[in-house]
Amino acid sequence: MIRSYFGLALQPFHAETLTLLEHQQAIFDTLLVHCQQGGLCLLLGQPGTGKSTLKQALQQHDSQRLITPCIGRTLHTYRNTLRILCQAFALDFDGNDIKCEKRLIEEAFRLNHLGKSIAPIIDDAHLLDMTTLRKLRLLFEEFPKNHNLILIGQPALLTAITLTVNEDIRSRVTYSVVVPRLNPDQIRSFILAELDRISLPHNTFSDEALNLIARSSEGVLRRTRNLCLSCLLEAVRDRTKHVDLKQVNKVLLQPHWRHEHDVDPAAPH
Repeated sequence: MIRSYFGLALQPFHAETLTLLEHQQAIFDTLLVHCQQGGLCLLLGQPGTGKSTLKQALQQHDSQRLITPCIGRTLHTYRNTLRILCQAFALDFDGNDIKCEKRLIEEAFRLNHLGKSIAPIIDDAHLLDMTTLRKLRLLFEEFPKNHNLILIGQPALLTAITLTVNEDIRSRVTYSVVVPRLNPDQIRSFILAELDRISLPHNTFSDEALNLIARSSEGVLRRTRNLCLSCLLEAVRDRTKHVDLKQVNKVLLQPHWRHEHDVDPAAPH
């Protein structure tokens, strides 16, 4: 609807086509170094701060030379997680755990002999049982030494790893970073850069609308993206091609944008 109304060739504020911001690019460049040298990296942050954008950037970077199998379903047992990893490597996962582990190790060495770097990614790693994570760490110890295991999760993961019982994992961490929230200027720059990407003029969002979006998104990239999309939808409904305070406020009246104490539970639905 938005593309048709505004005459766009590209989908605006699409999660899979976002350009890395300056601080994200710095994190991405560091992760690439560890993908070449080997290590164990922690990519941490609150929900919506841009961890998924960095993950997608890694997966799309150079598929011919950097192999990035990803585990995204982290609430499974080690047995099922192992089979998910086999699927990510496009391997047969029939048989017992030992056979699956053997296939994974052989495939890792095969890829290494072809000159390819391996960077397995475990997404939502804060949900992963520590016993399962420890078994996976032991499995990856058998991989070529230049592989880089990347754990993506919320800061609770760091809290769990720093416990004494998990010292064997923490001592192997070679790089860790907490993706910060954005400041208002970064949010404005992000929105304007996205308008440039989809060939919309900067005045599509008024200065007042940009300022209100920057305040309301609370520095969270995902909230910024969703708020901008909702405002564009309201502009379509109002038959205008400019987003002003009217459109932003209509979106912010929705209950999920309001703090809990602002929502009247007695109000009619």
